[in-house]
Amino acid sequence: MRMLVTGGAGFIGSNFIRHELSTHSDTEIFNLDKLTYSGRLENLRDVEKDSRYRFVQGDIQDRTVVEKIVEKGIDVIVNFAAETHVDRSIVEAGAFVLTDVYGTYNLLVAARNHDVHRFVQVSTDEIYGNIEKGSFKETDPLNPSSPYSASKAGGDLIAKAFHATYGLNVVISRSSNNFGPYQYPEKLIPKLILRALHDRPLPLYGDGRQVRDWIYVEDNCEAIDMIMRRGDSGKIYNVASGNERTNLEVAEFILKALDKPKSLIQFVPDRPGHDRRYSLDAGKIRGLGWKPKHRFEGALKKTIEWYTNNKWWWHPLLKDGFVQLDTPWMKQ
Repeated sequence: MRMLVTGGAGFIGSNFIRHELSTHSDTEIFNLDKLTYSGRLENLRDVEKDSRYRFVQGDIQDRTVVEKIVEKGIDVIVNFAAETHVDRSIVEAGAFVLTDVYGTYNLLVAARNHDVHRFVQVSTDEIYGNIEKGSFKETDPLNPSSPYSASKAGGDLIAKAFHATYGLNVVISRSSNNFGPYQYPEKLIPKLILRALHDRPLPLYGDGRQVRDWIYVEDNCEAIDMIMRRGDSGKIYNVASGNERTNLEVAEFILKALDKPKSLIQFVPDRPGHDRRYSLDAGKIRGLGWKPKHRFEGALKKTIEWYTNNKWWWHPLLKDGFVQLDTPWMKQ
């Protein structure tokens, strides 16, 4: 199988490439990544010399770059390329629309032009919006609250339209919050870990009781692989582990694991449009035979150990001796 993975130098994309190369000997991967601040070649240092792997620096907004790869004969496109950080989307929404919607459109056009067998759109639970009770199913309406989630919803909808209008073989994965190695430390869990390691305050929005369903990134990569290989054309698959925790519970777990005081927790003003709870019904993908292999507590301990033992990866991200991870609109 010849595969184009877009955004493969990012967090989930790099873990997915590693998973595919280690589990499928017949897979050849082209990794197209723009290498923005969160896309790092360090994420794939261990596979860069694999003869089945090729890196191409480029932007999915550039159709010429995309076409040059796809015309080589690509069987599957897996689209991870996206602007993903909600905080940044509040400040600069335009970049999210251009990458997450227009960039996805360019990939779909190339897939259609060159008879790509399958297009996998990797999405998020955030496009459903807030849910107080129960869990969202794939058929529930979209109700995004942030420019980020709205742009991802736009990408999903244009992908669905290419299936309905042109018969393109599209499948969509929507996962809950991922965590694990190589996650850029603007996201909650690595941010809290690195700040705790440096005895810096751990900022939590509002009262810290926002609920997220956490999935270890390796479990999500296995789910995406299964959706890619077994999913029905035109269908959407929610991916979740059922590990719902408040942000406060996550912060307290990290502090306990690192033997740091709870006094490091700092409650800060909530961000605009902050959803209270996300929850997905993952029964559909479980029907394909997938289930998560990692329990939350064990996976979080494993993640904490990875960041503790891999200073080489995160040290270049430090500035002035500590982790500069404040929100774009609020200095702490």
